[in-house]
Amino acid sequence: MSSLTLARLEDIDRLEPLVAAFHTFAGIESTEEGRSKALVPLLEGTPHGVAYLIGPRRAPVGYIVISFGYSLELGGIDGFIDEFYIREKVRGRGMGSEVLLTLLPALSEHGVKALHLEVDRDNERARRLYQRAGFEPREKYHLMTRVA
Repeated sequence: MSSLTLARLEDIDRLEPLVAAFHTFAGIESTEEGRSKALVPLLEGTPHGVAYLIGPRRAPVGYIVISFGYSLELGGIDGFIDEFYIREKVRGRGMGSEVLLTLLPALSEHGVKALHLEVDRDNERARRLYQRAGFEPREKYHLMTRVA
């Protein structure tokens, strides 16, 4: 159905327009220069995260970016889904579910023990997708953020 391919520097011209489309869709203000500066280290192999193309490498229909952290509680390296986007015209065909189900095995080569994400409380469709893929809310915890 869909394929998950680790994105490399030579993929930036295919990846950047997808990131721009997601940012527009999600109301995230960004510039092409800012997106490129953030993407290049991922595509060059930084140890802080990875980006995957969704669909055929030559004509991807989406992408997912995972940042890496570390959790004693969870037994080692953990991942956080930073961005996950599939073009609107191909949504609802099971690609999102397939990506989420194949993601942890793909990330095991990076030593990832657990995967986290955040979802808009009002986005029921996305919440159902994530729950079907095995993600559960951690009721005891509340994600908090401080921007530098």
